[in-house]
Amino acid sequence: MALDEPKNEDEIFEEKGTKFIIDKDLFIQAKPINVDFTTTPQGSGFKLTSNLAAEEGGSCGSCSC
Repeated sequence: MALDEPKNEDEIFEEKGTKFIIDKDLFIQAKPINVDFTTTPQGSGFKLTSNLAAEEGGSCGSCSC
């Protein structure tokens, strides 16, 4: 996850005033994608979940974690 400007090959979504930008090809592979903000004893941050993580056995679906 990173801050970025949209490109021609991106899909753009807006939810509750926040704009999300994702590469169209990655979106087709990973959808549905859920973005949640969580707070734990270790700290706060975003949690990304998608079908990509389940299919590839990864932990976050957006990186090679």
